[in-house]
Amino acid sequence: MPEIQVITFGCRLNAFESDIIRRAAAHAGLSEAIILNTCAVTAEAERQARQAIRRARREHPGARIIVTGCAATLAPERYAGLAEVDLVLDNAAKLKTESYTQGAPTPTLPCKQGREFTEPAPITLLRSLANPPPHAGEGRVGAMRGQSGESVPRARAYLQVQQGCDHRCTFCIIPYARGASRSVPLATIVDQARLLVADGIREIVLTGVDLTAYGADLPGAASLGQMARQLLAAVPELARLRLSSLDPSEIDETLWTLLGEEPRLMPHLHFSLQAGDDLILKRMKRRHSRTQAIAAAARARALRPEIALGADLIAGFPTESEAMFERSLDLVAECGIAFLHVFPYSARPGTPAARMPQLDRALVRERAARLRAAGGAALDAELRSRIGTRSAVLIERPGLGRSEFYAAVECDGAHPVGSVHEMRLTAVRGGNLVGAPAS
Repeated sequence: MPEIQVITFGCRLNAFESDIIRRAAAHAGLSEAIILNTCAVTAEAERQARQAIRRARREHPGARIIVTGCAATLAPERYAGLAEVDLVLDNAAKLKTESYTQGAPTPTLPCKQGREFTEPAPITLLRSLANPPPHAGEGRVGAMRGQSGESVPRARAYLQVQQGCDHRCTFCIIPYARGASRSVPLATIVDQARLLVADGIREIVLTGVDLTAYGADLPGAASLGQMARQLLAAVPELARLRLSSLDPSEIDETLWTLLGEEPRLMPHLHFSLQAGDDLILKRMKRRHSRTQAIAAAARARALRPEIALGADLIAGFPTESEAMFERSLDLVAECGIAFLHVFPYSARPGTPAARMPQLDRALVRERAARLRAAGGAALDAELRSRIGTRSAVLIERPGLGRSEFYAAVECDGAHPVGSVHEMRLTAVRGGNLVGAPAS
């Protein structure tokens, strides 16, 4: 086992923060530790975290087990009560080096078997977003370590530009774990992007909890599109910029224009749709309608015909009838969604949706399976439609790269990580495209 192992659950923001956690723990001198960065989006995510905690203690009896992330922030007592856990940190504490210094004076409450957890900071104290350390993200060329301790070069990195959420979708517990929306200033984003590019990163993925809310809390209230435009202008050596999940109702006009004009902004958008029925969307307290979702997909495709679209959809939301569900099912084809993330609805205690009439769990699972099947068929059709075309493929690890439109591409293992190669897409294999040298 490496000295510090971080196990990540959930979203891209958690993946971003796990790299900060790894380095903060290393700087604190922590050794022989397993840190679990948890997710609270679904009950299944929490179940998997508890399972991983038990497995970590069983496989590494001498390691220090630290639990953090959204689930630990929302219910610290639950994790502090596990016999396997040595320390629980909330989302604010997990990014601080001093949190990992053994014997450091941190506020604690009693835990099972004398272990400790940090008292969660009130949401109001999370209003100010501390600048995340540079280089945080999916990794740096030559800077990450694999399971056996070897150097793992990386070519793509996440860069956090926004945190928290001011909206209150009825199914979502995350605002209570992440706090209010706050944005990273442009100057900090540019500085971090330059450091990442200097370190060998070719593609940066901008990430946040509510990415399209970027800038509303900053002087001048620059939009996400304005920030992205200025970032690309300030860092001309950045080869590729990608965006994580977007609310289709809040994409600003500058971002639409940038999508149509800037080739370095990748032709791939992921929409936070959640449902395809207007009444369910209203009960979710979403800010878009079915018509707006379809219009956003059509606009994206008109601006960039080569674009690929992804989306999140929830199956089995409370009160969802079969007809309502089928409107979500139909939305996959109507929007041309290629990369579908399906979430079986999971009641989160304390949310309004948890108090609504619930569907039978077997029905929820069955609808999720039908959505996933539709998503799998849509992805297969999308990939097959690309056969015979060309793509600039960023090599992310030996033998595997990433197209501009996000699909994974199997290729010659001799290509160095971080290089970009023009390839002819020749086949589909196991959910990936196959690339050959373009002649």
